[in-house]
Amino acid sequence: MRLFATALLIAMAGLYLFARQFDGVHPAWGYVVAFAEAAMVGGLADWFAVTALFRHPLGIPIPHTAIIPENKDRIADTMAAFLQANFLTPAVVSRRMQAMNVALAAGNFLSAPAGGGESRTRAGAAELVAEVLESLDPERLGAQVKAGLKAQLGKLEIAPLLGQMLQAGIADKRHLPLLESILRWAGITLEANEELVRSMIHQRANALLRLTGLDERLANSVLDGLYKLLAECIVDPEHPLRRKVEESLEQLAHDLVHDPEMQAKVERIKQDLLDNPALGRWWEGVWERIRRTLIENARDPDAALAGQLGGALSELGKALQDDVQLQRQVNRFTRRITVGVTSRYGAQIVQLVSETVRRWDARTVTDRIERAVGRDLQFIRVNGTLVGGLVGVTIHFIDSLI
Repeated sequence: MRLFATALLIAMAGLYLFARQFDGVHPAWGYVVAFAEAAMVGGLADWFAVTALFRHPLGIPIPHTAIIPENKDRIADTMAAFLQANFLTPAVVSRRMQAMNVALAAGNFLSAPAGGGESRTRAGAAELVAEVLESLDPERLGAQVKAGLKAQLGKLEIAPLLGQMLQAGIADKRHLPLLESILRWAGITLEANEELVRSMIHQRANALLRLTGLDERLANSVLDGLYKLLAECIVDPEHPLRRKVEESLEQLAHDLVHDPEMQAKVERIKQDLLDNPALGRWWEGVWERIRRTLIENARDPDAALAGQLGGALSELGKALQDDVQLQRQVNRFTRRITVGVTSRYGAQIVQLVSETVRRWDARTVTDRIERAVGRDLQFIRVNGTLVGGLVGVTIHFIDSLI
């Protein structure tokens, strides 16, 4: 458009020079001369006006030219004041948002079907989760999670909690399957290491027992006694050994809840574990595996995670569409939040706009405003050329009548 407006001005100059050659041949040529002459004046005047807004015409520092670069700080303040007065006041924000149903719009978006009958959020929610997890620094995040977990466990009194859990388990007889499993495991372990037990008994027996062969009988007696004891404990729920174990468990549960010395001992053990670097490295490895598993499941469209995220958001969208009361509550909450943010941070937002424009150099401000206005600036020059020519014809016509 700039080239077109300039070419039109040059064309008027050429027409003027051409028409002057035939000025006396016919009266009509006078109108052509008048049109071209006035069009050049109008085009040049509007070129000067448009150029003066953004820069010095022909680089000559004529007063009151390059208006925008010379006044960019005042323009920044004016823009900021306009933004604050018309958009960032609590009254304006509240009035505009009262006519908006944000909840319904969110519901329509969340439940709107995309291709294949899938919710668009189902395709995007899991991907968003994966990208967030990937964008986080694994080492720093793992260290933060470890530190947070350590701090929370450090505050937790674990001894009473363990004692209460143990008391509840004993009261509900949930310890019996575990005790029987331990007894069976002991029997299997003894059977698997029977030769080791015999060897230990032979080594500890004196020479007389070995010479008379009593060490073998002693080993058999010990093993038979152990097998019999384990079998009786498994079969008989009221066996004295089982009762002794249960009494010990009951006493341990009581001490965990009521004995300060036992509680202090458990706390020391807990703190030693938390301070152990090996535990910290183990937890970081666990967290990294959890993070990678979540990323893989989120990126897998057939995994449950992607479907659950999309399905949950789709259900939320349908609820926002159908429940008028929920819409009213969400809209009220959104309006209050937005008005609160405007009241608290409106001045900072306006100041950000003003300072940003102030930091721009004059050429940047000029180029951005000129591009924003666009083709209309050059249409001013085109219109000035054509209107000037028509005015010139009109004046020449009036002058010929006089």
